[in-house]
Amino acid sequence: MAQYAVLIYERETSADLPPEVLREHERLPDRIAEQGGRVVAGMALEPSGTATAIRGSLVTDGPFIETKEALAGVFVIEARDLDHALALARLTPIVSGGVEVRPLVGFHVLEES
Repeated sequence: MAQYAVLIYERETSADLPPEVLREHERLPDRIAEQGGRVVAGMALEPSGTATAIRGSLVTDGPFIETKEALAGVFVIEARDLDHALALARLTPIVSGGVEVRPLVGFHVLEES
């Protein structure tokens, strides 16, 4: 099966997700498996205010790009094709943002913790 990155975007003001949304995130791997896909990896990101951006030799505090919605997390799924990946990504609980799906060229875990 092909692999896709699902990038989760949320408004910065919704950093404290409601408990029911957090529960839905915890259930997401099982819900995706029920639809014939698989979550390979996933991680949440700290708020964008904790980011440090590098542009050439310039290092600045804050995200690379200022937007209304910030990249809040990413997970990697396996799906039959793009249509299947989009259907699986639609299962992602979102408060006031959205998700972006991108095919991966390759995904390898280089080190296990």
